[in-house]
Amino acid sequence: MAAAAGAGRALAAVVLVLVAAAGSLVRWSEAIGVNWGTQLSHPLPASTVVRLLQDNGFDKVKLFDAEDSILSALRGSGIQVMVGIPNDMLVDLAAGGKAADDWVAKNVSGHVRDGVDIRYVAVGNEPFLETFNGTYLNTTFPAMQSIHAALSKAGLADKVKVTVPLNADVYQSPTGKPSDGDFRADIHGLMLTIVQFLSSTGSPFVANVYPFISLYSDPNFPLDYAFFQGSSAPVVDGGVTYTNTFDANHDTLVAALRRNGFGNVSVVVGEVGWPTDGDASANLDYARRFNQGFVSHIAGGQGTPLRPGVPVDAYLFSLIDEDRKSIQPGNFERHWGIFNYDGTPKYPLSLAGNGGGNGGGGGGSLKAARGVRYLEKRWCVLKPGADLGDQKVGDSVSYACGLADCTALGYKTSCGGVDARGNVSYAFNSYYQTMDQDDRACDFRGLATTTSVDPSAGTCRFIVEIDVGAAGTASGARGGVAGRVASALAALVLMSVLL
Repeated sequence: MAAAAGAGRALAAVVLVLVAAAGSLVRWSEAIGVNWGTQLSHPLPASTVVRLLQDNGFDKVKLFDAEDSILSALRGSGIQVMVGIPNDMLVDLAAGGKAADDWVAKNVSGHVRDGVDIRYVAVGNEPFLETFNGTYLNTTFPAMQSIHAALSKAGLADKVKVTVPLNADVYQSPTGKPSDGDFRADIHGLMLTIVQFLSSTGSPFVANVYPFISLYSDPNFPLDYAFFQGSSAPVVDGGVTYTNTFDANHDTLVAALRRNGFGNVSVVVGEVGWPTDGDASANLDYARRFNQGFVSHIAGGQGTPLRPGVPVDAYLFSLIDEDRKSIQPGNFERHWGIFNYDGTPKYPLSLAGNGGGNGGGGGGSLKAARGVRYLEKRWCVLKPGADLGDQKVGDSVSYACGLADCTALGYKTSCGGVDARGNVSYAFNSYYQTMDQDDRACDFRGLATTTSVDPSAGTCRFIVEIDVGAAGTASGARGGVAGRVASALAALVLMSVLL
């Protein structure tokens, strides 16, 4: 009897170990991060977004700033946080001393004490982009040193690591083969200084990888090479054949690290994703194909050819569409989210990597944000009798699109199929919703009228905005509701003068 009991206990122990191991593997497969941007006219409350992250199994989040309301909402959530420092703060922080100490005290130490699981501070965001013309070359690394020193003073340097998210243009291969990768010639010395710092502090190299941009920038780029189902134009590199651009890009960085004696530095993919609108190649089908392919590709932990068996640590870009982002790179910039502006999923996506279900613990699609409150079901459209040839129509559309988001209008975009009147109505409604459905925002010198009939058609969605006022200052928007309303009123006054 005792022997049988002992055998039973031993078997139970083995089962517990196996269950724990299986749970660990399942949890690892779900452990993908996401970027949470806040450049929205009507952001969801921070608490709603945190619940959205939890409901969908995200256990890592990357922030571009240290907004107090967002960090407070992450308290006790169990979500690991990479908190960002904008580029425009690098000059002050590079000077060291009090500025860095104050920033760490306010944005890291206090929140860590309150239960926010901050793991990284991202100093700057892609500061070495060639389009910046060297603006941040002399301040980025000193700012990293200052923040690290401040973390050390606070006793947090072992827990919170300092890094800098860099665009993939900081490394390249002269032959196109990943094994020939090295850092960009004009910043080679600076890159080695930064990588030495990362190596000595145990911090990761954070790289932002965008196959979509490769396709957007080069009309001859092979489309299938951007995805993960094989390619008709693979890159053969010695004994390795690369069939997708992500692995090739990742291993170009790995080769650059090895070439310069830093093969031990870990790599984190800070941003990777695919937009859904604003360009012919930015659509729901391609976005789902890429993001599901990527998640499935890394879910098994097989790594990449130059780092086999090393799990890829990555943050999807991005969580929610941002209607206030700059469109200088392209109209697609406002449409990277896997969720719409209101937290509704755009397409089915399994974060567990199995092509169906989600990372939140079961089958089905991504889960939508809960408890979202909207403005009235009311839209602003062009009056039926309005003359499209009237100069005021063109002027009004230009004005509306200058202050609201019209990036869904264009060739092969979600609203590319609507007629001219539909285009005008879309612009009017975008402005009207941005202005919280203020009656004065649906006039346009008598050209517009409101309707309770949804004018959406096909893939073209005429939105009804989130009721930010209902959420109060918990939205996390800079300046709060009062500031946004003041801006809206100023815009209305300007419109009355211009139109």
